[in-house]
Amino acid sequence: MIGEFIQSKRKSQGITQERLAEISGVGLRFIRDLEQGKPTVRLDKVNQVLSVFGHCVGPVPISKNSNLADQS
Repeated sequence: MIGEFIQSKRKSQGITQERLAEISGVGLRFIRDLEQGKPTVRLDKVNQVLSVFGHCVGPVPISKNSNLADQS
């Protein structure tokens, strides 16, 4: 989900994965893993990448009616 968002933003702005890695200060492999949906990525690095697009990861309330098991 986050990876798809980042990939979409990157492509809409004409930025390559290599350039995004460079301007966000993370490695190219991290960008690739992130865009491919790797489930274990460092949140601080995710926020470094998201900051390029003016976003960040943060706590979001979960609806009382939702089931956490369905969120994965």
